[in-house]
Amino acid sequence: MQDIRLEDAGIADRLAQSAVHRRTMVDCQIRTFDVTDQQLLARMLEVPREHFLPLELAELAYSDIPLQLTPARPGGEGRALLPPLVLARLIQGAGVTSTGTVLDVGAATGYTSALLAGLAGRVVALESERFFYNALQSNLDAFGLAKVQTILAPLAEGAPEEAPFDLIFINGAVEANLEALFAQLKDGGRLVAIKRLPGDPTGRAGKAVRYENIDGEKGSRILFDATAPVLEAFRQNEQFTFS
Repeated sequence: MQDIRLEDAGIADRLAQSAVHRRTMVDCQIRTFDVTDQQLLARMLEVPREHFLPLELAELAYSDIPLQLTPARPGGEGRALLPPLVLARLIQGAGVTSTGTVLDVGAATGYTSALLAGLAGRVVALESERFFYNALQSNLDAFGLAKVQTILAPLAEGAPEEAPFDLIFINGAVEANLEALFAQLKDGGRLVAIKRLPGDPTGRAGKAVRYENIDGEKGSRILFDATAPVLEAFRQNEQFTFS
């Protein structure tokens, strides 16, 4: 009996520490980065980020740096989770509504989907890599978010069977190949992503951009400066650049 109580005490202690870390993240990182949406801030206090990370990265769950999930390789930058402050401000700029349907592109391990599930009416999580897809399903189920629909398919193809969407959220930087996603937006729908700046000598600079579908035409506005690895599905080719 004593061992069980000690184990329960350890779990309670970890939960308490996690809550403290989340509060520190929200107060010291996210609020100071001009994130003022109270529902979003409350959701970030609720969702334990470490639950959606590999064990080796769990201790860095509340750091303000991108967390590399897969290593960079020749011709690719690997996959990384956006820093919490960048993710929060991007979600805020997306204008999530409680009745809206959201497509979460490049859902990886599910943290963004978990946040969006508490803000939107419906969330569809799209992932192209089997390894991430398995983790995505497991993490969402364990957190009680089985209602989030998960799809394994190429990212640039979107989820046409579930369209149209009020919001398409891309977890990473893009250079091109957004045509199919843009076609899946409702009239007045938004697509948010980090757009890599062409010609930047560092090869990393970017802007968080909100695109809008207005009567079939694409409008856009810059939200803030940001950087992230380019998702392979949205790497620029020589024929086309999405502006």
